[in-house]
Amino acid sequence: MPRLFTGLEIPHDVADQLELLRGGVEGARWVDRDSLHLTLRFIGDVEQPVADELRLALGAVEGFEFELGLKGIGAFGGDKPRAIWAGVTPCEALAALQADHESICRRVGLAPESRQYTPHVTIARMRGGRVSSVDVQTYLARHALYKSRVFDVDHFVLLSSRPSKGGGPYVAEEVYDLTSASMYSASP
Repeated sequence: MPRLFTGLEIPHDVADQLELLRGGVEGARWVDRDSLHLTLRFIGDVEQPVADELRLALGAVEGFEFELGLKGIGAFGGDKPRAIWAGVTPCEALAALQADHESICRRVGLAPESRQYTPHVTIARMRGGRVSSVDVQTYLARHALYKSRVFDVDHFVLLSSRPSKGGGPYVAEEVYDLTSASMYSASP
């Protein structure tokens, strides 16, 4: 039973930039640069027939290449921080692509996502209560002006993960081209 999600890959140079932001929060588990991504829709553990149906349905997404940038650093969890993330500049094309993924997931029988979509790239995870909220606030203030270069998004990926601490490693199961809405395999 694969654990699936759809997402956008982060260009190598932007991932390098994010990797330079590691450190300064004791107890944080920093996401490996090869696992950095922007989730479009978390799907979770599904039976293989649902995974196969989803894989085919995603191939019908009609999209187009767009530009995206990362901007700002934030955290989820308030006084009990659980993740530090890089934000995303507002982008109508990204919102439309995510809405298409949500619609496809519902069509294949998955429950609707219960949380409002907040595009972000998780850069660190924290175990509940083991990280000082003061350390996180200091980190956020220090990196508040973070901004990546604008990069082209010309594909999205169906990713799988195996149960592990902190997420990853992720495997690209399929890559879907946005410029022609065609699908090509991520495997050599």
